[in-house]
Amino acid sequence: MKLHEIPIESLPKTAARTVSLLHTLGVHTYQDLIDYFPYRYEDYRPIVLLYNLSNYVHSDDGDQLNESLISKGKITIRVAVDHFDSLRTRRGITIQKVRISDSSSSYILTLFNQPYLRQTFRVGTSIQLSGTVRLNQGEPFFNMEEYDECTEGDTALHTGRLVAIYPQKRGISSRTIREKIALVLGAYPDFIPQFLPEAIQKKFQLVASSFAYTQIHFPDNTDSIVQARQRKAFEEFFCAQLSCLLIKQEWQRDQVPFMMDVQSRRKPLALLIKKLPFILTRDQSQCLDQVLDDLQRPTPMNRLLQGDVGSGKTIIALLASYVMHLHGLQTLIMAPTDILAQQHYKHFCDIFALLPKWNPKVSLYTRQSKDDTRSAHIIIGTHALIGKASEFKNVGLVVVDEQHKFGVAQRAALKDKGLVPHMLSMTATPIPRTVLLTLYGELDTSVIKEKPVGRLSIKTYPVPPQKRHDAYAWIEKEILTNTSQAFIVCPLIELSDAETLQDVKAATVEYERLSHDVFPHLKLGLIHGRMKKDEKDMVMHQFKESKLNILVSTSVVEVGIDIPRATVIVIEAAERFGMAQLHQLRGRVGRSDKQSYCLLFSESASVKILNRLRLFSKTHDGFALAEFDLKNRGGGNIFGTQQHGMSTFKVAQWTDTDMIKKTQIAAEEFIHKHSSLDSHPELKRQLDIYRIKAIAPN
Repeated sequence: MKLHEIPIESLPKTAARTVSLLHTLGVHTYQDLIDYFPYRYEDYRPIVLLYNLSNYVHSDDGDQLNESLISKGKITIRVAVDHFDSLRTRRGITIQKVRISDSSSSYILTLFNQPYLRQTFRVGTSIQLSGTVRLNQGEPFFNMEEYDECTEGDTALHTGRLVAIYPQKRGISSRTIREKIALVLGAYPDFIPQFLPEAIQKKFQLVASSFAYTQIHFPDNTDSIVQARQRKAFEEFFCAQLSCLLIKQEWQRDQVPFMMDVQSRRKPLALLIKKLPFILTRDQSQCLDQVLDDLQRPTPMNRLLQGDVGSGKTIIALLASYVMHLHGLQTLIMAPTDILAQQHYKHFCDIFALLPKWNPKVSLYTRQSKDDTRSAHIIIGTHALIGKASEFKNVGLVVVDEQHKFGVAQRAALKDKGLVPHMLSMTATPIPRTVLLTLYGELDTSVIKEKPVGRLSIKTYPVPPQKRHDAYAWIEKEILTNTSQAFIVCPLIELSDAETLQDVKAATVEYERLSHDVFPHLKLGLIHGRMKKDEKDMVMHQFKESKLNILVSTSVVEVGIDIPRATVIVIEAAERFGMAQLHQLRGRVGRSDKQSYCLLFSESASVKILNRLRLFSKTHDGFALAEFDLKNRGGGNIFGTQQHGMSTFKVAQWTDTDMIKKTQIAAEEFIHKHSSLDSHPELKRQLDIYRIKAIAPN
C-alpha cells in the first residue's frame, strides 16, 4: 500500500466535516496531506518562568520574520492548572480566568470565548502554553496562541518548538492540519516515498526523503528546515528538468510524415508579405525565418513564440499556415476563447483576401459557428478543436494560442489519429529566462520584443486617492471627446486562482457605483468569470461594437480581444498585482495608433509600493518586469494565477540559480544513463503527477 493510494477519509480521529475541509485544500490522500507544506514557522522554543514574564514583553517592532520564514519574539511556559473559571458578560462574551503556576510564581491567564478548554485545562493538569507577552496597564499580559497537554513520553506538537504554520481556509486551522500530518507520519514512517535515485541523493549530499518530510512539518532546528527544504526544492526542480528532457527526447524520436521544401514556395510567400498593410518588424522577420527553418526538418517543430499583446505574433502563425497550404497541408489554430477564435478568423480572412490567387480556404469552428472543415486549409477554433482531430487527415501544423505548452495527452490524441504535426505555441506572457529553461526546456523559443510600426508607448500614471475624482472626470472627457473606450479592472479580494462569490459581488457593487454615481451619462458593461459564456460573449460583443463606453471586469477575465478604440485602462488596487500581471492588463489598450493610458489606482501609503508603481510606470519591457517579479515576489506570482507548473513548486525558489544548475546536471546525467524509467517506478509516477499539474490549462 502506498500513501497516494490511501484516501483521506480513512484517517483516524477525523470527522467528516474535517475531511470535507481538507478536500477544499486539495488533500484527498495521505500523500496529499504530507505534501501540504507550511509557508512559515513560529519559534516557540524559549522556555520562560512565570516570574520572568515581564522580561519578555513583546513589541510590534520585534515581530519580524527571519528571512520571511521564521517568526521571533514568542515564548513558552510550562505550568500547572490550579483553577478554571468561566464567566459570561452581558454582551454574550465568555471570559475564562485560569490560575496557573510553576516553580517560580503563579499567574491568572485570561482567555476569551474558549470555555471548551475546561476539558483540557483540568485542575492539577500540567500544560505547556506558547504565545507572546504584552503590557496591559503596566502589567505583563500573556496572550496564548497554542497549547499542549503535557503527558509523560509524548512530544509536544504545538508548543515549545519550531511550529509549522500552513496556508489555511476558514474552518480548518494550522493546529488541525498539524495533528493530521502527525498521525500519518507517525503511523507510516516506512511508507514515505523515496523517488530520487540513490546515486543522485549521494552525489548532491541530500538528506533522506523521510527526514525531509519530518523536518519540514516538525523541525528540530533551523538547520534541519534548511536541509529539508533543499531536498524538496531539488526534487521539484529535478522533476521539471527531467520532464522537459524526456519530452524533448520523445519529440525528437518522431518523424513528420511529409517533407517540405520551403525555398520553392518563397515567391508566393514573398508576394503575401508584400501585400500586408504593414511592414514586418526585424523581430517578426527573424521569428518567421526560425519557424520556416523548423518546418523543413524531418522532426516536428516544437517552438514557443513569445511577444507582448499586440506585438504581432498572429501574423507569424498566419504566414506559417500559408506555407503549409502551399504544400497541400492543413493548419489548426487553437485560441483560448470563442471571441479570440472569431478575431483570428476575421484577421486571417482579411489578409488572405489581398491575394489574387493561391488563396486558402479558412473555416471557423466554435460553438456559435460550425463551418464545414473537411475541405478547409486552415481551421480556427478553441482548444477543444483537438477533439475533432479524427476529421482531419492532412494536418501539418497546429498553432496553440496562450497555452504555453501542448500537453502530452493532446499530442497522444493526435498521434492516435496518425497525425504528427509541427507545433507552434504562442504566448503574450513574458516568461523569464530562468523559468523558460527550467519549465520549457523542451521547447525552442522565439521572441518578438519590437512593437509594430506606429504603435505608441502606453502612458502610465499612479493615481493617489485625492486625485481619483479628477481622474474620473478626465476619463469621461477622453471618452466623449475622442470617442474612446475604457477598461476598469477590479482586483480579486482573495489572492487565489479563481474568483469567489465575494469577488463577483464586489465587482458588481463597483459597477453599480460607477454606473450611477460616477459615469451616469455613459454606458457601462460588467463581465466576470462567474457569468455564463453566452453572457460574457454578448457583453464583449457590445464592447467591441462600441455599444458600451466602459467595460468593468475582474482581473481573471481574459480580455485579449482587439479593441482599437479602447485607449484607457484603470487598474484598481494596483498594488495587489505583480509587475508582469500589471503589464498584461496594460496590454489591453494601445492596439491602434492612438495614444493610450494606464491609470494605477491605489489607496496604499507605503513608500515601497508607490516606488514599485512608479518603476512600473517607466518600464515597458514585459521581460524586465517579469524578471523583477521573479526576484521580488517569487515564482508563484509571476503570472498571478495558477499556471503551467509555476504553482507546482511548493518549496523551490526561482532565485536559487545554484540549485537550478545542479538539478539540470542531475537530469542530464540521469537521462544519459537511463533510456527509460522502467527501473524507477516511483520517479515515473512522480513525473506523471508533475506533468498533469504543469500542463493543466490556466
